[in-house]
Amino acid sequence: MFGSLTEKFSALFLRFNGGVLTQKAIDAAMDTVKTTLLEADVPYEVIESFIQKIQFDLVNKKITASLKPAELVMKVVHERITELLGGKQSAKNFFFQIPSIILMAGLQGSGKTTTLAKLAFLIKNDAAKRHKARKVLVCSVDYYRPAAREQLAILAKQIGVDVYVARADNPVAAAVEAVQYAQSNHYEHCFIDTAGRLHVETQLLSELHDIVKSIKPTYTFLVLDAMIGQESLRVAQAFEPIINATGIIVTKMDSESRAGAAFACYSMVKKPVIFMGTGEKIDDLEYFNPERMANRIIGLGDMHTLIEKAEQKIKLSEQQDLQKAFLKNKLTLQDFSKQLDMMGSLGGISSLMKYFPGIPGMKIDAEQLEKGEKEIKKFRAIISSMTIKEQIGRSPISESRRKRIARGSGTLPQDVVLLLERFEQSQQFVKILKRRPHF
Repeated sequence: MFGSLTEKFSALFLRFNGGVLTQKAIDAAMDTVKTTLLEADVPYEVIESFIQKIQFDLVNKKITASLKPAELVMKVVHERITELLGGKQSAKNFFFQIPSIILMAGLQGSGKTTTLAKLAFLIKNDAAKRHKARKVLVCSVDYYRPAAREQLAILAKQIGVDVYVARADNPVAAAVEAVQYAQSNHYEHCFIDTAGRLHVETQLLSELHDIVKSIKPTYTFLVLDAMIGQESLRVAQAFEPIINATGIIVTKMDSESRAGAAFACYSMVKKPVIFMGTGEKIDDLEYFNPERMANRIIGLGDMHTLIEKAEQKIKLSEQQDLQKAFLKNKLTLQDFSKQLDMMGSLGGISSLMKYFPGIPGMKIDAEQLEKGEKEIKKFRAIISSMTIKEQIGRSPISESRRKRIARGSGTLPQDVVLLLERFEQSQQFVKILKRRPHF
């Protein structure tokens, strides 16, 4: 996500290290910014306005002893990207009222039905964190795509929510029927999944308008595909008069998308991006935070979101057990395996890298990333092939044991040696950290 942007912005800031902030330098930097954003498929008029604001800020802000040229450029660019993405307000402040009717609209192939399930799952999870349960109903009124309703039923079962199959023979009547059922059965949230459509289809847009008018949804979300760039903005502009969206959900943000939709939605459609899809799993939906996203784009990372993901995806008991072992300096191969499992649950090396400062802007070979992922899979298999005594360090791993473990895990003895070396390095790292006064 935004990998190319991050790389180019990071290179831009490096230009000013030890340099002087002259008008010539500012103009050259703005040419780079313009090219970078055009390649990301951000609309030209949005780029022009964005650059004018940055130039104004750089010309009118003085460099202080505590703020060097590179830092000033980074600060200004960060502020303006945050503003462009929707301002400092966090979508984390967005709460669904109870009861609510939630309507999903969007293009065919944008991931709308899957996103509906992800959003229902997110609502349930957020409530569970507060020790509350939510009664959720989902209903598809897509009468055009083969198996659309079956797909939603499968997803509903997967996330543990109820599904309603309307008896009506047209989408408008079906939506009204589903809402009436939800209300009479005291559901807290009722999701209505509409047919995916092309924005040029007047008849289908008219039908969508009738659905909105008939059920008066509490929230309406427009689902946009990040990979189609500026085209998604034209879709948003066509849909907006029809649905008056509460906000936008941008899908496929885990891809090397052109990012134009995420950049320009707020300024062109005047609607905030509230959620973003970051993967194919049912829990791969995040609140969209403009300030944190600006951090990622300019290479500052996003540790806050990483911590939140860890809290969401890793059990508290597992975190506490690992912390105890860490503090006692008694890490075992079992603990090492748990660390690898935790890394896997957070998306693996490539997923984690985007959250760390400086790393997203580095040119890291995809081959090396793949090699690292394969190495981790091997390590987990090797540890699984060990006896409990070997895993907890009570039995030394001799050469004959290494051969046996390698056979059991489908690896080579040298792979077992590499694992033991990596484990030893991690133990040394723990010892170094524990010597630090602040630890």
